[in-house]
Amino acid sequence: MADKVRRQRPRRRVCWALVAVLLADLLALSDTLAVMSVDLGSESMKVAIVKPGVPMEIVLNKESRRKTPVIVTLKENERFFGDSAASMAIKNPKATLRYFQHLLGKQADNPHVALYQARFPEHELTFDPQRQTVHFQISSQLQFSPEEVLGMVLNYSRSLAEDFAEQPIKDAVITVPVFFNQAERRAVLQAARMAGLKVLQLINDNTATALSYGVFRRKDINTTAQNIMFYDMGSGSTVCTIVTYQMVKTKEAGMQPQLQIRGVGFDRTLGGLEMELRLRERLAGLFNEQRKGQRAKDVRENPRAMAKLLREANRLKTVLSANADHMAQIEGLMDDVDFKAKVTRVEFEELCADLFERVPGPVQQALQSAEMSLDEIEQVILVGGATRVPRVQEVLLKAVGKEELGKNINADEAAAMGAVYQAAALSKAFKVKPFVVRDAVVYPILVEFTREVEEEPGIHSLKHNKRVLFSRMGPYPQRKVITFNRYSHDFNFHINYGDLGFLGPEDLRVFGSQNLTTVKLKGVGDSFKKYPDYESKGIKAHFNLDESGVLSLDRVESVFETLVEDSAEEESTLTKLGNTISSLFGGGTTPDAKENGTDTVQEEEESPAEGSKDEPGEQVELKEEAEAPVEDGSQPPPPEPKGDATPEGEKAT
Repeated sequence: MADKVRRQRPRRRVCWALVAVLLADLLALSDTLAVMSVDLGSESMKVAIVKPGVPMEIVLNKESRRKTPVIVTLKENERFFGDSAASMAIKNPKATLRYFQHLLGKQADNPHVALYQARFPEHELTFDPQRQTVHFQISSQLQFSPEEVLGMVLNYSRSLAEDFAEQPIKDAVITVPVFFNQAERRAVLQAARMAGLKVLQLINDNTATALSYGVFRRKDINTTAQNIMFYDMGSGSTVCTIVTYQMVKTKEAGMQPQLQIRGVGFDRTLGGLEMELRLRERLAGLFNEQRKGQRAKDVRENPRAMAKLLREANRLKTVLSANADHMAQIEGLMDDVDFKAKVTRVEFEELCADLFERVPGPVQQALQSAEMSLDEIEQVILVGGATRVPRVQEVLLKAVGKEELGKNINADEAAAMGAVYQAAALSKAFKVKPFVVRDAVVYPILVEFTREVEEEPGIHSLKHNKRVLFSRMGPYPQRKVITFNRYSHDFNFHINYGDLGFLGPEDLRVFGSQNLTTVKLKGVGDSFKKYPDYESKGIKAHFNLDESGVLSLDRVESVFETLVEDSAEEESTLTKLGNTISSLFGGGTTPDAKENGTDTVQEEEESPAEGSKDEPGEQVELKEEAEAPVEDGSQPPPPEPKGDATPEGEKAT
């Protein structure tokens, strides 16, 4: 018996060794599972992570604070971020960059570029002739684009998350303002690529806030629709969003909670920063009055002194939100002269009187886009730091006509928590409770093209056509296909923004070019020559508006079809296999095909594309998509057809 025990011991050791190896592999695998979110505000950012054993946690920075200033100080051989850069702003204001997100995706002649230069004259902006944008000229040999500066900040946020999680992180969800257009969203994606981040999604900050609110109140959501208004006034802008919460039936998981963005209104320049700048101007005037008659320089000409005044204005705005008056004081403001002055809340409200008049604007825009009235809104919830200003709350309460404003959400961290929940849902490493999110298109997108028509025999004229691809407040992500049936030669079409009449004249100037791109198709005529005996099914252009709200033209193909009769009794194995593959890729007709399909915008239709408010994430399943497009624009000779209907596709280069 003892001999048997001794013979089994080596086996037990081997088993324990295998278990140890498996555990080590599992632990090593778990070290790469963390994901992060970055709530990128104008003034500060909040970073959150999810990793095994740590569900949805806000990252603390090196100073053990939950939010980090979005400030970068650039020198020849070193860089400072966050609180370190904020302290350097006084010593070296020219090399300390802040609020640079306002320049993302903007051309040099954009009004926001001039506004930034007026607000921060210490920064030298130079023109980039290649991209028609601007650079920060730090020194004669040092210049950076706004995208590069943002990439540095995102890389720093990644390092904070990795230090907190104690493991490498690559996957991230980044919040962006809902009013960002295609150029601005692509600029953020470019900055994330520079930082080495894999962006799972660019999520609108208002959507992230709404998701956070819904996730923590899942039990309160039922089959009855609840309309909630979120009023978010941050440092740089103001956004008002109307969200509908409701339990809906899904194919995969049965009844699940859903949030749908119903209406959006915004003001790009209404926020805490403008209030601080006006306070700074007031303090600068008081300091100049105190030194009047001493032949002293204007304090506005001293960048260091103005940086000190801006910091004091920020503190003053916060204190006046809770006090009727406060004493502003700065030691050694300029030329070793101390500054001290009393400022009351009444003075502050008079300085910003016109700003407070703009508070109801986003509310009216949101109601108009949602086609709803205030009576249908159950609750108005405050988000963002600038909503703590008492006068803002007074004006807003009067505008919405409610008894009180909701303050039952973390105004600073809601967007970061919603974004990190979405990051966990998109990551394959975590399993979270489903929460359906239906975001909405803010700027409509259409296709414009011109073709020749024959009005009378022998008389030809050009007709300009417009087809709406993605309508305003329609859901996304979404795919669309437009078919050009009357072209047999090379042609061009334009992808533009649609009707932007809901924007004011100044907002339109800030928006920039309304032309997204021009597509020049070549090889169309050659494809018709290559298949003279086949019936043309038109030129099909496949568009995709992805989860980040970024538009792409996936492919354009010339589609031909031929009908060949075949004996019913003789069907080869290859034909059966081909029919099976065709049905798998949408070639066959299934009962669910209509339900899962996206709208196809036909050229013959004169009215705008119907069904622009489709279910998000739908895909167009056309028979032509069964054929894989050829990347080089050439198509091999068509094989002998063996099915009932064999479509042949050719991609135009």
